[in-house]
Amino acid sequence: MKNLLAASALVLAAALPASAQDGRKVVTILTAPEPQTQLMAMVLTMNAVAKGAEAKILLCGPAADMALKEAPESATAGQPPQGASPQGLMRQMIEKNGVTAQVCAIYLPGKGADASVLMDGVTPAKPDAMAAELIADNTTVLSF
Repeated sequence: MKNLLAASALVLAAALPASAQDGRKVVTILTAPEPQTQLMAMVLTMNAVAKGAEAKILLCGPAADMALKEAPESATAGQPPQGASPQGLMRQMIEKNGVTAQVCAIYLPGKGADASVLMDGVTPAKPDAMAAELIADNTTVLSF
């Protein structure tokens, strides 16, 4: 896992420009259930935004639970070294940076729920629109 995170950070650093002049986009796909991996995905996405990228977050499987209004403690508990939580950092990016966050289209039907269970600012993804984002020339995909 450490190697994956380190490699992702290196790829991100090499792939992103210092400004958004070229319209660079990042799509972070997060499926991992581990809070540390979820938080690191949010940290790297936040740093990409700080470097000028437009970011989208796609949450699938167990990671999509962090988008719930009633999210599990693993998504809301602060973690070292700065006490940030995966959901808290995602919420901050949605509210302050206009980051788009979505859950996989099959997540809510699989839970037997509708969009009312999602926190503000998170919507179900549209597969055709997300596929277009993923294959766009100016998009870097981060997958955790």
